Amino acid sequence: MKVKKKVWQQFIPRPLDEVWHFFSRPENLNDITPSDMSFQILSDIRNVPMYEGMIICYKVSPFAGVQMDWVTEITHIADQRFFVDEQRFGPYAMWHHEHHFEQQDGGVLMTDILHYKVPYGIIGSLADALFVDAKVEQIFRYRQKVIAERFG
Repeated sequence: MKVKKKVWQQFIPRPLDEVWHFFSRPENLNDITPSDMSFQILSDIRNVPMYEGMIICYKVSPFAGVQMDWVTEITHIADQRFFVDEQRFGPYAMWHHEHHFEQQDGGVLMTDILHYKVPYGIIGSLADALFVDAKVEQIFRYRQKVIAERFG
């Protein structure tokens, strides 16, 4: 299977420093993840702003009854502009997620750019076509809904 690219954008009508503060705290990821994923952060990261090299360990259940370990690393940060998280261990053959923040009149344009690849060759490609791609879309649509509710 080839690497897939997905892009989502959302305008958040709040000041950049407030938006950045929320997204630069990894513990807030739990608030924007659908509850059906049984998402648990295992790392002790409360009240710790992210930094390059930060490793975050999770338990996640992407599909009913299937629980997986997931480890990501914050690999790049430009304060109040962008950060990148990359999977080090987990369900994907590759996961590279860029979070961009651009101040605009009246708020912030947030852009998520995700590159991912499902493992297991042809079986992974079939799984992606049948349910993985739809699950990724559902997760990001949920995030957009929660962010809109949280930030107005």
